Amino acid sequence: MPTEAAAALPLLDDLRPRTVTDQIYDALYQRVINLSLPPGAKLSEAEVAAQMGVSRQPVRDAFYRLSQLGFIQIRPQRATVVTPISEEAIRQAFFIRLALEIACIREAVHKLTPAHHDALAGLIARQQAAIEADDRSGFHALDDRFHHDICAHSGLDFVWTLVKDNKGHMDRARWLSLSYNARNAMEEHKVILAALRERDEDKAVAAIGLHLSRINDTLDRLRADQPEMLGH
Repeated sequence: MPTEAAAALPLLDDLRPRTVTDQIYDALYQRVINLSLPPGAKLSEAEVAAQMGVSRQPVRDAFYRLSQLGFIQIRPQRATVVTPISEEAIRQAFFIRLALEIACIREAVHKLTPAHHDALAGLIARQQAAIEADDRSGFHALDDRFHHDICAHSGLDFVWTLVKDNKGHMDRARWLSLSYNARNAMEEHKVILAALRERDEDKAVAAIGLHLSRINDTLDRLRADQPEMLGH
């Protein structure tokens, strides 16, 4: 039995507000993902600190976190640069994401309610509106929300946390493909939702597998059209 003091302790996350380093990291991470900071872009601790009104130490810490994920290369006495989009990192992220989301969709087939299905349909309608408005940032967020909510509605929110922590390199390639691939992604979401409504596990697994595997087509197109964006 837990002691009275231990039983009353809150979850650790409740005690841990976002630090200055977290905020700098989040801002830079988003700019790397949406290619506001494209491969080859140079970053300066001093300039970032000045622009964000902070000291250099939290910027240095944020740079280190980004470098550990492979998004930037820190070069002592030289400019820090944003790395090319790594095909190897994308393949690794795809492997992790596919395994996790297939496991999640198997649960979702049996756990999601008609109200959940309708909520997912509402997200798809908003994706359609984002496409028609050429709102790539909005579509990207709604795309993520669709996958997140399938996990969350299944009681597996932690799965999306794991996916999110591993999919950043895929996201950079996805962002480049939104101009021609967003509508395909939306149509594939409709197929996934139809399988969930039908409670057809095999169909749902096949649909999520086909959807996530589209990253391979995206890589093929990037190699042909924008090889300067890619590394190994």
